Amino acid sequence: MSDQVVTRFAPSPTGFLHIGGARTALFNWLYARGRNGKFLLRIEDTDRERSTPEATAAILQGMAWLGLDHDGDVISQFEGAARHAEVAHQLLAEGKAYKCFSTQDEIAAFREDARAQGKSTLFRSPWRDADPSTHPDAPFVIRIKAPQDGATVIRDQVQGDVTIRNDQLDDMVLLRSDGTPVYMLAVVVDDHDMGVTHIIRGDDHLNNAARQMMIYEAMGWDVPVWAHIPLIHGPDGKKLSKRHGALGAQEYQAMGYPAAGMRNYLARLGWSHGDDEFFTDAQAREWFDLDGIGKSPARFDLKKLENLCGQHIAITDDAALQREIEGYLSAAELPALEDNQSRDLERALYCVKERAKTLPELLDKAHFVLTSRPIQPDEKAAKALNSVSDGILSELTPHLQNASWTREELEAALNAFAEAKETKFGKLAGPLRAALAGRAVTPSVFDMMLILGREETLARLADAAG
Repeated sequence: MSDQVVTRFAPSPTGFLHIGGARTALFNWLYARGRNGKFLLRIEDTDRERSTPEATAAILQGMAWLGLDHDGDVISQFEGAARHAEVAHQLLAEGKAYKCFSTQDEIAAFREDARAQGKSTLFRSPWRDADPSTHPDAPFVIRIKAPQDGATVIRDQVQGDVTIRNDQLDDMVLLRSDGTPVYMLAVVVDDHDMGVTHIIRGDDHLNNAARQMMIYEAMGWDVPVWAHIPLIHGPDGKKLSKRHGALGAQEYQAMGYPAAGMRNYLARLGWSHGDDEFFTDAQAREWFDLDGIGKSPARFDLKKLENLCGQHIAITDDAALQREIEGYLSAAELPALEDNQSRDLERALYCVKERAKTLPELLDKAHFVLTSRPIQPDEKAAKALNSVSDGILSELTPHLQNASWTREELEAALNAFAEAKETKFGKLAGPLRAALAGRAVTPSVFDMMLILGREETLARLADAAG
């Protein structure tokens, strides 16, 4: 086996990138990237009826949003069918597999009889050791010769050693009667040919490992390191499903969660590094290991996701945040920002990204710089605008016209005006927020004035004063 770590993500293109699949991809990506290894992507598209190009595109888009870049080309499992069949025929030629002519009706009758007698319904083919001269001219499948005594031990890095008695394993079909390979064979051949050293996947595949090991051992191939991770559950402790909310990675992009926050949260779903909750990508790559993965299912918690996303928004570089916002608007099928809005938003990011937990929240806080005159106050803001406040705003304007447009000068001018009016600055803040943003809750009045500039600020005050 290669000294270089090679992991893979192998989704079926039958729908969107499920949040559970996204976490599996992330774990494989982190493990490889943290060890200078390779992270490969294989699309398991052997189910031709259910596989669609649209689903493949959705998976690729979801991974691109999450920043999970892969090495090399995307591999199609379907395109490797001839190679998979070649391995089955090699095992047949070496006497490690055999032709089975039992029909579906015969297998069903065997199982019905076994049930009636209270015996195991595991099918035992009468053709396993049959003389080839007795083979009929009829359709057949190729089955592997499973070990019939002893036990198979799956040495799993998460679950520990899992022992399965070999008399519980059937002679698995490798090739169907039409010559097409089964999924179990395709997976093993692909993983071997791709040089995969570590298979990190959901624990719903744990039992498959014992059957797949039969192929590795029959071919004399190195068995990869197994790591079967618990599934994600909803807040109610049941398997995550549509009733718990969004399931697709891109749905979360369209809801305005930043990719960095999503990566952070998904990494913490089932894996831990001490008590660390918030961490950067660089820290995640450095810290991630298989020992930190727990055996119990993780519970999806939207509040924790939002909290982490808020922390990531706050520390994200402004240019990167702008790109994230553009991606969100596109995913949510909302109008893109106009050039002037993008420029104004970039200037405003410093004062709106501190407490926003999602990108829609951030854009809402930046409403003052994205909207245009005349400002339409919402219901709460409208209450702050009346004949008294209108008079105050009119009187304030000359003081601002002569002020230097710096934070210190603006603070001094507004505080001096409030003092002259024998009131507190807080009494001015409400009408100013309403006039400048049309909202009762906004960034600092001074931040808004600095970002809007003298001309726009005075124009908005004049509009509000009527």
